[in-house]
Amino acid sequence: MPGDTLKIGLTHARIPSLDGLRAVSITMVLMGHLEGTRNFPKLQVHRWMGDMAHLGVLVFFVISGFLITSLLMGERQKTGATSLPKFYLRRVLRIFPAFYAFILMMIVASHLGWVRLGGLDILHALTYTVNYYPHRSWVIGHLWSLSIEEQFYLLWPLVFMVSRKYGALIVALAAFALGPLVRCAMHLMFPPHSPWRDLEVFPAMADAVAIGCIFALLRPWLLSRAWYLRLSANRWSLLTIPLVLLISRLLDYTVVDLFGSPVMLVCLAALIESSTRHENSWLGRFLNWRPVAYVGVLSYSLYLWQQPFLDRHSDTALTAFPQNILLTVVAATLSYYLIEKSFLSIRRKIERSGPPAHKPAPEMRSAD
Repeated sequence: MPGDTLKIGLTHARIPSLDGLRAVSITMVLMGHLEGTRNFPKLQVHRWMGDMAHLGVLVFFVISGFLITSLLMGERQKTGATSLPKFYLRRVLRIFPAFYAFILMMIVASHLGWVRLGGLDILHALTYTVNYYPHRSWVIGHLWSLSIEEQFYLLWPLVFMVSRKYGALIVALAAFALGPLVRCAMHLMFPPHSPWRDLEVFPAMADAVAIGCIFALLRPWLLSRAWYLRLSANRWSLLTIPLVLLISRLLDYTVVDLFGSPVMLVCLAALIESSTRHENSWLGRFLNWRPVAYVGVLSYSLYLWQQPFLDRHSDTALTAFPQNILLTVVAATLSYYLIEKSFLSIRRKIERSGPPAHKPAPEMRSAD
């Protein structure tokens, strides 16, 4: 989903491996949604790895928490403060143009009879509240995750600015602890076939974003600990991947969600944090390989446009494999080059016009 850059000192630099991690995430989403579409091989990946699309979205959430918190910390370190207007303006320029262009195209497609939209689909999509709407149609159903992202972008910078570092850490820890409890409570409150039982309300999904925030906030301290450096060494952290896939496979069980999902999210956050530090390892080289990173750059548009074409409920030629994935890539590429890049250039001009650098206080200096 939306990418960004991390400011280091007075320069721009992409955090190593993040685009590659986005590529892995969007590949999981695409694989999860391709399964069941007409002509796609019956691989039955879900039988062995669970809901791959959902796991891919969780990885996106962890990346977002880690990246946005790193950006906020970097801005405070550089300037001594956090500018909310500039933060929100950067988010608007990054997310809104491609998003609302997609919504506009879905409205047109609906009027032409190409897709089906429900009565409140557009209202919830336009207001980023799809995650609170249980009766959404397939073509805008995936926007629940972007709604959560937007709600996070709205709330977290305020928390970060008001509470400062340690207060923000406490809030993030609370959100991480409450997520599984909220999901468990919803499972107990609603019957199995209720659309509200697994609805992705923000408190129920915030733990995946919160763990990324926690790792970013604790990163300077963690990187000063020899035990953490040994534990998160790339060759050892890869051993957590089978554990992540096993927990993902069993997440439908409430008890696994309650006790296993925190373990899975910690493993994902550790993998992401470790990957950004080991760009010269074989995994790091793969994640930063240009073709892989390019898929990560396109990940936001790919995520936006995959849903109308990867529709397992449709029998049209446009939603059959392999043309469905080809059309997804074409639509995403057009969205990126015609819409995203133009607004990204505007955003870079805004970033370059920032206030002069501020020497950080000693406690704000990063240990790495």
